[in-house]
Amino acid sequence: MGYIIAIIIFGLIVTIHEFGHFICAKLSGVRVLEFAVGMGPRLFGFTKGETQYSLRLLPIGGYCAMEGEDESGSDPRSFRNQKLWKRMIVLVAGAMMNFILGLVAVSVMTCMSDSVPTMKIRGFSYEGFEDGTFEYMSGSYDAGLRHGDIIVEMDGMKILSTTDIGYMFSQSSEHDVTVLRDGEEIEFENVSFYNKVSGGTIDFGLEYVKKTPASVLGYSVKDSVAIGRLVWVSLRDLVTGKYKVEELSGPVGVVTTINETANQGETAREKVDSLLYLTALLTINIGFMNLLPIPGLDGGRLLFCLIELVRRKPVKPEHEGIVHLVGIVLLFGLMIFATYNDIIRLVKGG
Repeated sequence: MGYIIAIIIFGLIVTIHEFGHFICAKLSGVRVLEFAVGMGPRLFGFTKGETQYSLRLLPIGGYCAMEGEDESGSDPRSFRNQKLWKRMIVLVAGAMMNFILGLVAVSVMTCMSDSVPTMKIRGFSYEGFEDGTFEYMSGSYDAGLRHGDIIVEMDGMKILSTTDIGYMFSQSSEHDVTVLRDGEEIEFENVSFYNKVSGGTIDFGLEYVKKTPASVLGYSVKDSVAIGRLVWVSLRDLVTGKYKVEELSGPVGVVTTINETANQGETAREKVDSLLYLTALLTINIGFMNLLPIPGLDGGRLLFCLIELVRRKPVKPEHEGIVHLVGIVLLFGLMIFATYNDIIRLVKGG
């Protein structure tokens, strides 16, 4: 069942991305030849109007094939014969739909909670005694943090949601912290968030507010931005060598991770919550990755549009087509390498 859920989620993310291209192409008057979910051999489909709709065998992608993407022609409805701003909107639309899906997933996840978190500290870990007294057992309290402080930054990074706090705690046991207290920002260095009671790294609680449309939407937007930033931070860590290339995952790894997530949690609510968060992470990740200026991706095509904007004339279609072809070959090579890593991890059981 977990693998079925994984395929559905992965298919949803890809479909919503391609639908962004599709609907904007249609609205812009571009001739759409085929809208396909999946890659490889065609399982079934139908034709409506001028567009063929297909479901293909391999759930590892999809595409929206438009007339004149990589070649010039006389058809006034071809992609290349549209105004530059229309082409740029069509190219960006896929990623935008991914971001919207991520926001929807986070919003549903937030709505499922009893209340909405804030970044205001509510309390610290403590140990109570029989005489009614207690003693704080919190490293951050010892460092100077207090009830009512609003966490603004940790190690120079703006804190928007619990996603940011969780990420910071996963990186180090000590942090430079900036809090807002009585309208004034106060900085604390080398704060250790050590819970002396449990021995863990979380030694404080956050204040939660009542669910309202404004609080849910406000927090969901911040958490979506935090997840998107986490994607960029992970990419930076990969480029700088913090993570090894061998840790890259392909479609097999993604499906496996979704399957494992679907089986986590004691209750159905916990399972759904985990799947929603992973869906948000994956769809925002795919949105950002597609906007990278890499040949073969939407970002690579968008780069050529920007070059055209500067040069006041387009790059020759045959030249751009060769660049995208090389990019696609390299991307498929990277996907094969990542899939190989996934299989090795499965065989080793890790």
